[in-house]
Amino acid sequence: MRFNDENRESVSPEIVACIQRALAEDVGTGDATTNSIVPPEATMSGHIIAKEAGVVAGLDVAQAVFLLLDQRVHFLLRVAEGERVAGRQELAQISGPARALLTGERTALNYLGRMSGIATLTRRFVEAVAGTGAVILDTRKTAPGLRLVDKLAVRRGGGQNHRIGLYDMILIKDNHIDFAGSLAEAVRRARAAHSGLEIEVEARTLADVQVALELGVPRILLDNMTPDAMRQAVALNAGRARLEASGNVTLANVREIAETGVDYISTGTLTHSAKVLDVSLDWIN
Repeated sequence: MRFNDENRESVSPEIVACIQRALAEDVGTGDATTNSIVPPEATMSGHIIAKEAGVVAGLDVAQAVFLLLDQRVHFLLRVAEGERVAGRQELAQISGPARALLTGERTALNYLGRMSGIATLTRRFVEAVAGTGAVILDTRKTAPGLRLVDKLAVRRGGGQNHRIGLYDMILIKDNHIDFAGSLAEAVRRARAAHSGLEIEVEARTLADVQVALELGVPRILLDNMTPDAMRQAVALNAGRARLEASGNVTLANVREIAETGVDYISTGTLTHSAKVLDVSLDWIN
């Protein structure tokens, strides 16, 4: 598949497969309306426009939608990924076979709007903690089937990804601890599995933090702790483990959380509550 050089690396095979599923869902056996009205040889052109201010993410994914339908589509970027744009600003120019452009329009804009919305909200969180040293992380609270797309959008907004799925990190949560009988036993079992994966443990209390530190756990999640408890955890930790705050994180309180001295702040809000950025494709007559 041919992409603009600056976009080539970001559209992974997994995201291409996601786009193919989306097109299969929308197009099915064919675009009945377009195919009945638009001649196969017809061409057209247009502009992708941001109808409101925000942070752009997913132009490369939108481009991939059109190229999967027809390699002759030409896509010219007018802004960079992760760039802040104003309302009514042009994001890209597009031209080529009319059938491919009309058929792919909605799927391409769905990706672009969702990803830009996530990037825009992520940027607000990142800017809210600027200067504190805390890193904003996403979670697994993504749309089913869109995990990699949503997490790419977080990166475009300036955040970082937590684990991608259940397979690439061991995160011992409260239910695991309760099942094992204790935090120490849960950690023992995880280490006995010899997976080679990083281990993080969820701490509900300062006593849990102390146990995790005594066990040498490298990363501790402070679950729904108050800012005061987080400050105590940071003092208790004394730099030994990396501390992650999670639970009830909002734009209103994220700065206060960051100022406690934690290393990471994770929030599902980035992906489950972002407002889709309003984008459109305006055709040129």
